[in-house]
Amino acid sequence: MNLSLRAKISLVLAVLIMLAFFMSQSSIVLGYSQPTLGYARFGYWCLIIFMFPFFGVVTEFLRKSGKRQQEIDDKLKAIDSANSVIEFDTEGNIRSVNKNFCKLFGYDKKELSDLKHQNFIDRTEISDHDYGIFWWNLRCGRMVQGQFKRLTKDGNEIWIYGTYSPIQDQYGQTYKVLLIATDITSQKETEMEVSKKNGYLEHAAKILRHDMHSGINTYMPRGLSSLKRRMTPEQIKELKIDAPLRMIEEGLQHTQKVYKGVKEFTNLVKQDAQLSKDPHDLKEIISGYLEMTSYGKQVIIEELPTVNVNDALFCTAIDNLIRNGLKYNDANTKVVRIYMENESTLVVEDNGRGMTQSEFSELSKPYTRKKDQKETGSGLGLNICIAIMKEHEFMVTAEKIDPGTKLRIKIK
Repeated sequence: MNLSLRAKISLVLAVLIMLAFFMSQSSIVLGYSQPTLGYARFGYWCLIIFMFPFFGVVTEFLRKSGKRQQEIDDKLKAIDSANSVIEFDTEGNIRSVNKNFCKLFGYDKKELSDLKHQNFIDRTEISDHDYGIFWWNLRCGRMVQGQFKRLTKDGNEIWIYGTYSPIQDQYGQTYKVLLIATDITSQKETEMEVSKKNGYLEHAAKILRHDMHSGINTYMPRGLSSLKRRMTPEQIKELKIDAPLRMIEEGLQHTQKVYKGVKEFTNLVKQDAQLSKDPHDLKEIISGYLEMTSYGKQVIIEELPTVNVNDALFCTAIDNLIRNGLKYNDANTKVVRIYMENESTLVVEDNGRGMTQSEFSELSKPYTRKKDQKETGSGLGLNICIAIMKEHEFMVTAEKIDPGTKLRIKIK
């Protein structure tokens, strides 16, 4: 325990006074001096003076001890109020519980006095070898921490995140186990729901990757090619179906590009999936992606470098930024320009309403849209776009300019 400077000085003075007292008395005891009234008075005053610094040291010690005990009590009170706390002996018998634990498990304190740790565990787990190892580790003084499934009084399953801490005596023997736990049932249910939905998504992705591939990339192209072979240019012209055929062909090409992007998305659903990337001329792949769109002519693309990207996903992300720049735009002539600001920064710049970095960060969250925005949408496009860029290890930032927004993509 650290004493104050005043207490340390008092302690030194007390020691010096006692040394002087003992030296004076030892000379009488050993026969070096004769006991006189002066010696008696000196010893008397030494004892009286000694009491003052000694009292100061004791007071300081008690004050420090009280303060330390109060801090410990405050910490225990905070832990007790925020968590479910229960104590077991080394056989798993309950020794004490707090109100939070009773409330969480649906018991009264009196009911818990006759219960054991096993009463909160599924019967199949009690006979399991791992349960024996669990208690063996605790008796050996090893802390056990993690997520645990437990049963309430009504038999309902709940999940806790708990720390089982063995309490040991001065000889290193464990004599009780303290459990501090928090309820994570809702979090666990959310995780299980997400896992279930991921299973649905993976199944849908499998259908898309395999079954839809046949229709979009095999049957439809073959059917269109077969139709064109069976008709001469004169017959096509005579029936006036050259424009519909061209629209079908261009629509099919666009659908194949979209399908490729969706396929790459669904590939990322796979466990331990890695993004496939190849060197691509960015201007070439972006121009090719936009050539079938109605807004391709509103996009000015300057010279861009060759970069390792997943062309389908990268173009999907850039296309989203382009459409946002044209959609949220009140200019008479809506334009998006794509260029390199420097060797490592690609810029998508529009002349629309403008968006600050803070607005960009907020709108990048899933299902988030401006409250005063009249246009429809899911609020997912920008979030997905950012996710694609992160998969590429690219970083996107926004700057509001006059007019419009400058989106910088750090690609190197």
